[in-house]
Amino acid sequence: MKNFLIGAFLVLLVVFGIRYCENRNKERDQLEKSTALLQKQIKNVGKLVVTEGTFSQVYSYKDSRKFYLDIFSARKKALIVVNATATVAYDLSKLQTEIDEENKIVRITYIPEEEITINPEIKYYDVTQDYLNQFDAEDHNKIRSRIEKSIMQKVDSSSLKSNAQNRLISELQKIYILTNSMGWTLQYNDQNFKDSEELQELKL
Repeated sequence: MKNFLIGAFLVLLVVFGIRYCENRNKERDQLEKSTALLQKQIKNVGKLVVTEGTFSQVYSYKDSRKFYLDIFSARKKALIVVNATATVAYDLSKLQTEIDEENKIVRITYIPEEEITINPEIKYYDVTQDYLNQFDAEDHNKIRSRIEKSIMQKVDSSSLKSNAQNRLISELQKIYILTNSMGWTLQYNDQNFKDSEELQELKL
């Protein structure tokens, strides 16, 4: 009887061990599948987010040069009409994340900075220039540089940047919805997001 009980106990122990290992393998397999799905879906979010705006402005350009002990001067001037397209973009293919399988945490470790591009269409009107002071490449480069600086100031004071950030956050919310639906936690700068609305307060 004693031997029978020992044998039964050993059989139960073996069966329990096998079941335990099977369950552990299933849990591991499920975790690996979840991790692979998270990585795939985060990669799908990695697109280019672009917000575009247009700006129009009229400039006047004047230049005067003195000759012969400042007795004579040569002038040039032009009316310049600018229609510019400005874009604010976030390249989310540069978004960096790490996955903590043990604690089921997706950490955003790097959010790419905004990229601002300005493409001005410059047209000259009412161009007048003296023989000794004519428009050249240096003038055009100077004018273009000043225009781009002026448009950049307009971009800074417009809603273009905030609109681009809102679109960025909308993409990050997709990651939150995914992680939350799978029972994982989304984290950035040691902050755990409890709901998608908290992402709206994200400091970039």
